[in-house]
Amino acid sequence: MIDIGQNDLADSFSKNLTYVEVIKRIPSVITEIKNAVKTLYDHGGRKFWIHNTGPLGCLPQKLSLIQLLQKKDLDTYGCISSYNAAARLFNEALLHFCQQMKSELEDATIVHVDIFSVKYDLIANSTKYGFSNPLMACCGFGGPPYNYNIQATCGHRGCPVCADGSKSISWDGIHYTEAANAIIASKVLSMAYSTPRTPFDFFCRS
Repeated sequence: MIDIGQNDLADSFSKNLTYVEVIKRIPSVITEIKNAVKTLYDHGGRKFWIHNTGPLGCLPQKLSLIQLLQKKDLDTYGCISSYNAAARLFNEALLHFCQQMKSELEDATIVHVDIFSVKYDLIANSTKYGFSNPLMACCGFGGPPYNYNIQATCGHRGCPVCADGSKSISWDGIHYTEAANAIIASKVLSMAYSTPRTPFDFFCRS
């Protein structure tokens, strides 16, 4: 199982690269993933379950820098449009790569999972799933709207945790809470977001 892309894109934006500069780096990232898959294949790997990247622009960590951005770069749900656009372009390239590799790697099964759609739906329809303040970290510092401070992140002495983590989507501004991950896992296992729609137990068979 390969869950890939968020750190590559996040690191690029963290280096203050422009949107265009980040997009130009995507092909090289895809090439590295392709090389990794081929290496695993050469060592006997035949079943690949590849997850694309989520909506980077909805992470409280990234949104805490909003004062440096134009308000017009926020979408309907308050996420950073350019970051999510980059994630979508990466995901399109990853899907194309997965489809291409099916014909190149004999006897290999490659399943692409659209994690972006799962996570974005969770944020866009947060109240339906029982969440409040979908863009605010549970464990963090600074309070609304994002409760994230790079100088006092979750785990630092005195950094508070929200009273009920089951009502939050984001745990620490980067990672999702147990409650959110339970919903994400359920949707992933439903096969509705998989191409092709392959049941998970297929990957557990020898």
